[in-house]
Amino acid sequence: MQIVSSLSPLALEHEGGTAVAMGYFDGIHIGHRAVIEGAVEWAKAHGAAPAVFTFKLPADSKMKGRRLLSTEDKHALIASLGVEYYLCPEFEEIRAMTPEQFVYGIVQDCHAKALFCGENFTFGAKAAGTPELLKELCAPLGVEVVVVPMAQLEEKPESYGEVPAANAMLGMPYAIRFAAQHGAGLGRTLGVPTINQIYPAGFQMPRYGIYITRTRIGDTWYPSATGLGTRPTVNSDETKVTCETFIPDFSGDLYGTAPVVEFYAYLSPSKKFDTQDELTACIDHAARRAKAYFAKA
Repeated sequence: MQIVSSLSPLALEHEGGTAVAMGYFDGIHIGHRAVIEGAVEWAKAHGAAPAVFTFKLPADSKMKGRRLLSTEDKHALIASLGVEYYLCPEFEEIRAMTPEQFVYGIVQDCHAKALFCGENFTFGAKAAGTPELLKELCAPLGVEVVVVPMAQLEEKPESYGEVPAANAMLGMPYAIRFAAQHGAGLGRTLGVPTINQIYPAGFQMPRYGIYITRTRIGDTWYPSATGLGTRPTVNSDETKVTCETFIPDFSGDLYGTAPVVEFYAYLSPSKKFDTQDELTACIDHAARRAKAYFAKA
């Protein structure tokens, strides 16, 4: 997939033009995928190249809520859908455009023959453009516009705090892939060594608690139990949030790697235990639940 990070004409490898899926596409949930896959299928049927047009927000922007995917994971997921061209200018490059400037720019730069969007898509300064206006502007240009109805499981940022709802909307397990970092070593002392991962700023977290997860190390998936929160039993600083995963069937050094941890089920909220033995028993119980969960799968 060719990635273009500024507004500029595409250098296409053939004469068929493009079918362009347009949207922010943060989590690539099932509604997003319907838009992108629609463009990919249209391109196959008409000898065109499938493309995605999106934009990059500043790291501290709250306009689209918190992130679900790293840039690298987002690129990999979109490429896996069959997209050949990925246009992602900075938001500042497009924020002041009128709807007309936006549409004519996309059509010209992408050599677009078809544009795909969701029914809630907006474009142009102050989000003045709607799918209806998009059709009006494209009709004289001979560009087909396909508006894809959004799935019933519509994106609601607060729902990403609930893993079953997030997994249903995403059409795949919610997952993280952050570097394993050195912690205090308490888990190893207790006989339940964990990998410690820290959410980068700007990423959406599930609600605090204990989860059934599975962790990929190399090419192997392992049942695991993950605790997300402030570790109230051993930590008094409520601002220090960690994500710790115990993998009962794995032994080894993962520091410096970035294991993928997929979340499947919420078990219980975080709590402060009276003793470290109680904490160990809780972790062991969650690990047994995780192994049983995947044994049934």
